[in-house]
Amino acid sequence: MLEYVAIAISLFFALNIGASGAAASMGVAYGAGAIPKAWQALLICAIGVLSGAVLGGGEVVKTISAGIMPQEYITVKIVVIILISATSSLFLANLLGIPLSTSEVTVGAVVGVGIAYKVLYVKSLFVIMSFWVIVPIIAFVMALVFGKWLYKLRIKGLLKDRPILTILLVLAGFFEAFSAGMNNVANAVGPLVGAGMMSVTSGIWLGGAFVALGAILLGKRVLETNGKKIVRFEKTEGILISSTGALLVGISSIFGLPVPLTQVTSSSIIGIGMAKNGRKILHKQIVRKIVRIWIVSPIFSLAISYFLVQLFLEKDFYAIVLIGSIIVGTLGVISLMRTMREEESSIYDSGEGI
Repeated sequence: MLEYVAIAISLFFALNIGASGAAASMGVAYGAGAIPKAWQALLICAIGVLSGAVLGGGEVVKTISAGIMPQEYITVKIVVIILISATSSLFLANLLGIPLSTSEVTVGAVVGVGIAYKVLYVKSLFVIMSFWVIVPIIAFVMALVFGKWLYKLRIKGLLKDRPILTILLVLAGFFEAFSAGMNNVANAVGPLVGAGMMSVTSGIWLGGAFVALGAILLGKRVLETNGKKIVRFEKTEGILISSTGALLVGISSIFGLPVPLTQVTSSSIIGIGMAKNGRKILHKQIVRKIVRIWIVSPIFSLAISYFLVQLFLEKDFYAIVLIGSIIVGTLGVISLMRTMREEESSIYDSGEGI
């Protein structure tokens, strides 16, 4: 019975991955008008995701299933805990309206279990976390450098809108979806493979199919938001953003590294923004908010999975009290800081103080 629960949560997680991260991969092409209909963009996305999962998703599945902690510790109960923790973190981010990496929350959930049993592969985890920082930085630098080059060409009148740009933009979006399939499908099915509930091949086919289904059935709102409601990109900018994400995430997937496609895309957008508007884009509140959630999300899923292990499997009352105290204390500090900022703002508005 518990196995069916684990599979159900995994497939629900896969649907949400398709509805959020995967669907966003075609947002630039759709927003720039390269693909006129939303359903066409989502269908291309679904084909790309499934193709990426089947042709190149196996290495990341192996990392999630056995590359962070010993596979013998990943039981059906542990799988349920990992998936609940990752899904809860993703749900929280959706409530906050922040693009979140499913790779980070999934790895964080696995790490929480590894900490509970003291069986982490620390070196492998360090490599993964290093690439969480390195890859977005590379994406930012690439977008900044090539973005400045694009604007110089445009100023000189050498860059004009041609039909070939439309084709290139659609291809770039497809390969971004392809890279999402290579990397993100593992987040949903990796724990199932680790528990021996299915093979790597079965996992990537099933996970890829449900991520693709999630993009088609539930991805329209994210597609509309990313493509038309946040910022409009020119076709050359869209090609640069999508191809940067596809290239970096695709290379990472070949080496079995789960990396955040959402962070890579966001970093590319910030790089394009800096090339166009200068450093002032770094002062925008949304950038600071995204950075905070990037840091908090894996820690949050880690804490949930550790807590659930101690509560339901280890039944360690002292650890539960400690975790609860830390959570209450953290929320208290956040509330206090918010209150102090509001008081300072009130004093300033009233003309008092310095």
